[in-house]
Amino acid sequence: MNSITVRDKEFVSYLTEDQIQQRIVKLAEELTTDYKDKNPLFIGVLNGSFMFVADLMKQLSIDCEIAFIRLSSYAGMESTGNVKQVLGLQDNVFGRHIVLLEDIVDSGLTMEQTVAFFEDRGPKSIEIATLLLKPESLEKDLSLKYVGFEIPEKFVVGYGLDYDGHGRNLKDIYQLKEG
Repeated sequence: MNSITVRDKEFVSYLTEDQIQQRIVKLAEELTTDYKDKNPLFIGVLNGSFMFVADLMKQLSIDCEIAFIRLSSYAGMESTGNVKQVLGLQDNVFGRHIVLLEDIVDSGLTMEQTVAFFEDRGPKSIEIATLLLKPESLEKDLSLKYVGFEIPEKFVVGYGLDYDGHGRNLKDIYQLKEG
């Protein structure tokens, strides 16, 4: 099993670049079908979603727009539970179909607060598309229509996901090695 070291932790291979890309193609097909003729606004949640957003957007064959917001709720390998909007959205979302693009949904706190932020601005609809979901960690009741992979409660790094800012550039996803 392929392993790497990021900072002071050892990680083992979990999802390969090919597995990730194949799943993104399927998600793009679903989104293309569901949003045909709706000109959705896709909103990437930075920093972690940048690779997912770029690869997903290349697979979409519909008229759409892309924007980004930046949120923060992690310190090291733990969610702080406090979400702060770091970089805001300039686009008007009133009457728009919005799809929030997230790298990982863990407790759901970030997405719950993000959805509430956008609901106050009058969109026609809001959906969440996440590459990864940790169902065992989910504390909030979220509508997650588009999920790439359900994963266990282990910490992951790579493909945009980081450990203290490191490892985002890895093309595969790795999980923390046990023991």
